[in-house]
Amino acid sequence: MLTELFRSRFDVDITLRDAALDAENRPTRRMIANAAIGMHVEDAYYSTRELREAVRWVHEGVPAGKLKLAAILANNGADDFQRCLYFCLAGRGVVGMLDDLEWLEDLLERRGRVAGEQKRLKASLMPLTNPYVADAPDGPLVTMDGGFEQGPSWWADPTLSA
Repeated sequence: MLTELFRSRFDVDITLRDAALDAENRPTRRMIANAAIGMHVEDAYYSTRELREAVRWVHEGVPAGKLKLAAILANNGADDFQRCLYFCLAGRGVVGMLDDLEWLEDLLERRGRVAGEQKRLKASLMPLTNPYVADAPDGPLVTMDGGFEQGPSWWADPTLSA
């Protein structure tokens, strides 16, 4: 009976809620975990992955990286999720940013696998409440300029020399 009650309205955001409250997690990780709560399972994962890939390309000097990151941040056809993640992590050092995005990507991948298994079992999920009140960005956008100047958080990150 108790197991059936547990499965009847499974909360796929439980790991994100736990991560957001875990005092052992860095503040940036708690922030981005909170930002992902309520996001559609696939949208959250693929948006995080796309952002992480763009940041990695910029860090590795891939020529298309800066343009890809600028395109993500300037996209006015999507919600503000990717910008929210980026600006939670911006300026903290590129290594930490990539580490936190990979951490969130892993959490969201596992969240997706659990959601898929629950769907396969025909179990109902607790409804996800979209945290964004608008389908379009709210406020000014970053310009679509791949020639932006990289500040010290991209090259003076103390963890790069370690």
